[in-house]
Amino acid sequence: MSTDISHIDLNGSALHYVDEGQGSPIVFVHGYISDERVWQKQRAVFARSHRYIGVTQRYFGLTPWDDTGERFSLDTHIEDLTALIRALAMGPVHVVGWSYGASLSLELAARHPECVRSLFAYEPANLAWLSDRTAAKAAAIDRAEMVGPVLAALARGDTADAVRQVFDHAHGQPGLFDTLPAEMRGIFLDNARTVELLFRAPPLPGMDASTLRSLTMPVAIAHGALTRPFYRIVAEGIATRIETARLVVLPGGMHAEPILGAASFNAAVANFLLTEQADHAARMHASA
Repeated sequence: MSTDISHIDLNGSALHYVDEGQGSPIVFVHGYISDERVWQKQRAVFARSHRYIGVTQRYFGLTPWDDTGERFSLDTHIEDLTALIRALAMGPVHVVGWSYGASLSLELAARHPECVRSLFAYEPANLAWLSDRTAAKAAAIDRAEMVGPVLAALARGDTADAVRQVFDHAHGQPGLFDTLPAEMRGIFLDNARTVELLFRAPPLPGMDASTLRSLTMPVAIAHGALTRPFYRIVAEGIATRIETARLVVLPGGMHAEPILGAASFNAAVANFLLTEQADHAARMHASA
């Protein structure tokens, strides 16, 4: 599938995105070690019925950096995403985020609710949002086990192996990365230069109870049934703290469900959007 890539200028830096299809806009926000291209199986489906917007966040993808990566942070990525939504004058949009992208999308919804019509967050990765200390401790232990091999690869200066370790240990399956199609492995390896930035970036902030309660748009917090404890615990903990959220569990799903089980992931997103559309129509009718 050919892709026409557009960009907007953000104070001298270009933010690249794919804009395809017509209808209600959906912005897809990728996670670690990736870029817009990981959503190819989602773009093929959702661009048929919606306006698909897939953004490659600053420092990701193939674009040369105009600095040394010192601005890599959640705050930078939120500012960029907000600027894109406003520049395209789309009004409030549906947002689908995965992993770091899900964490980013939740923060976007809290800081700029006028930009977000609904949010589907798949396996957000922020321990700071958990209120249960026992759950947070269990998740932290599992996360430490997950990132240990990644940090060891970085210490050796082997960023390609760091990418492999990120993917394999996010799923608890050594060797899984090497079973991916060559094109998909290439996308992740193209983003190997971001791994060090990810681990030296400022920690993600926590959201207090009042901030989470301030989210009034429809929210789905999703995780795979077979995912690591870290992702499951975080997803369940966040879902219980947002009054408008519902927890979605993808049967047989793991962390990379958008690429490993795209049909299941797409069906969950489509069902959420259909429910949100029906609820939105009912609200409009009631207020008329």
